[in-house]
Amino acid sequence: MPIYNYRCTACEAEFELLRSLSDDSAPACPDCGSPEVKRLLSRVAASGESAKLLKGARSLAKKEGHFSNYSKSERKKSGV
Repeated sequence: MPIYNYRCTACEAEFELLRSLSDDSAPACPDCGSPEVKRLLSRVAASGESAKLLKGARSLAKKEGHFSNYSKSERKKSGV
């Protein structure tokens, strides 16, 4: 299920929603409740950015003492 970005035309709030591909109904604004929302074009992550984000998340997890961002094979290699 993709995440869609929306902007409310009544209050100009921007929000994201996880929606089914088959769901054609217009969502209501979570701030003001208005059904007048427009779907925005989503920004695409720059090539190589996901690897940097994953590396940062992994180093933070390691500092905090948990390894939830590591796969099982990587946990075995690190001795966890």
